[in-house]
Amino acid sequence: MTGTARQYVRFLFLKLESAWRRLEADEQARQKVQFATTLLSFRAKLLLRTYSLSGTRGDADLLLWQVSDDLEVFQEVQTAVFSTDLAGYLSIPHSYVGMTRKSIYQFPDRAGEADSIVVKPQDSRFLFVYPFVKTRAWYALPHEERQAMMQEHVTIGRAHPDVRLNTIYSYGLDDQEFVLAFESDDPGDFLDLVMELRETKASAYTQRDVPIFTCLQMSLWQALDAMGGRSAATLAEVVDQAGFTDVAGVGDLDGSGGLRVYCGREAIALFKVGERVFAVADSCTHGRASLSEGTVLADGCTLQCPWHEGRFDLESGRPCGGPARVPIKTFEVKIEAGRVLVRS
Repeated sequence: MTGTARQYVRFLFLKLESAWRRLEADEQARQKVQFATTLLSFRAKLLLRTYSLSGTRGDADLLLWQVSDDLEVFQEVQTAVFSTDLAGYLSIPHSYVGMTRKSIYQFPDRAGEADSIVVKPQDSRFLFVYPFVKTRAWYALPHEERQAMMQEHVTIGRAHPDVRLNTIYSYGLDDQEFVLAFESDDPGDFLDLVMELRETKASAYTQRDVPIFTCLQMSLWQALDAMGGRSAATLAEVVDQAGFTDVAGVGDLDGSGGLRVYCGREAIALFKVGERVFAVADSCTHGRASLSEGTVLADGCTLQCPWHEGRFDLESGRPCGGPARVPIKTFEVKIEAGRVLVRS
């Protein structure tokens, strides 16, 4: 795995003390704005998804799902947000860290997807997160036997196509071995999937898979307001009105390939073609490959996906060849003082 560009992932759960809700309404709103603007100042350094747990857990109110290419970014984020006034009322009941990596098991009909080392969250309403630890007896089994049991898991998973799994590896980095994060619009579908997985042979080798968190996806402003107190959602437009995020230097793009950057909730692929810089969603709409690893063809306006050779028009995002049928999102770009700014 040496030299492979993997990602670091953190699931940071925060709990708000009830004493905060007794503050004056104006002070509550001020602290929400300070916290949000501080967190959003890191939008170019990491992919950030926010979720509310109000109403589903008693020990956590907010989840910050963070993905970055550098582990140190997580420390920078926590130091900054815990220097805000709201942080005086926040605690961390749970925190899980891990990395992406390729699976040691082979699933030929999932080529590419199973080997992905880039986190590409969907826009599903719910995220179900839990740490996971196997028994030592599991690792003593022959690889072929484990492969067969994992194939059973995959087969069951295919019967629930609307539930998507993100597997994060934590060996040696945190207490658990994995963090599993399932995305779905239907909690009932996830419940049915888990019930079926309980009956598999591999389930007998589970040592720990709790606590389990049911998280509802929201914007950062909505998630803060879900914790109570005076609403700050009406201030979001004022704070976010600038719109553009500084994501890279023009010099970081040499024209020979793409560059994956972050813009808050989005992972974006940048490409320099001549004097122009294009910005498109990093995730292919066909097989979810990282398009930053794709190739700009000789015509200078067509991007080819690295997995299945789907082609997209860089300017419009429209598919123009191969198996891709759904357009990719494009972003407005401007160059100022040698910096690339993207409107999310």
